[in-house]
Amino acid sequence: MNEEIKKIIEENPLALATINKKGEPDIIAVASVKLKDNKIIITDNYMKTTIENIEYNPNISLVGWNKKMEGYNIRGIAEYFIKGAWIDYVKSIPENKDEPCKGAIVIEIKQYKKSK
Repeated sequence: MNEEIKKIIEENPLALATINKKGEPDIIAVASVKLKDNKIIITDNYMKTTIENIEYNPNISLVGWNKKMEGYNIRGIAEYFIKGAWIDYVKSIPENKDEPCKGAIVIEIKQYKKSK
């Protein structure tokens, strides 16, 4: 992934879409997001429903854009971690200093495309 995509992912809120057990979409805004080792890392501070959805169906979609309305639609497979290196990583992110950091959502990127 190039610097343009990284900047959009890390410097702007993103919309994260998951699917619930009824097959319905659920969309939330996420802001504590990083790109590391070509994976998207999202900190779980308060995401009970989103985590339940990922455990049911790990397919996700993210959309991010900047103030110029330049953005990306990203699809991937999410995995949730509550211990180990990914938790240590999200706890080390300065923006998470006073947050609970209950887990880390690690997304393997399957597809991305520019959306404008």
